[in-house]
Amino acid sequence: MRLLTKRQELILQLIVRQYTTTGRPVGSKDLAEQLPVKASSATVRNEMATLEQAGT
Repeated sequence: MRLLTKRQELILQLIVRQYTTTGRPVGSKDLAEQLPVKASSATVRNEMATLEQAGT
């Protein structure tokens, strides 16, 4: 079992919160703007891909 990094946890929380609120797909640009830590939308996309590959 692989543990998530703090950034991955934050991204996952934001994805779930935004999706359950809007019912729409969540974009990396929106997530990057909402993160309390600085990250580009490309970084967020990479983290999202990592989460998906891990089955999270």
